[in-house]
Amino acid sequence: MEPHVYKIVEIVGTSTTSIEDAIQRGITRASHSLRNIGWFQVTDTRGHVADGKIDHFQVAMKIGFTLEDSSNS
Repeated sequence: MEPHVYKIVEIVGTSTTSIEDAIQRGITRASHSLRNIGWFQVTDTRGHVADGKIDHFQVAMKIGFTLEDSSNS
């Protein structure tokens, strides 16, 4: 197996339901434009409060994906 080279991007997933749903929504949306996603790391969790209640959750995360080999071999 050849060594992999990864690229990391940072995103924020949001949800009105839960932190887990915010993570899943973020990963699902990122997978529409990024290929070879291999891992994620939650870097921050926060939320928005309205009228004394949680309005939505915000989860900042790093997403790592493998860079594709540009050679034709």
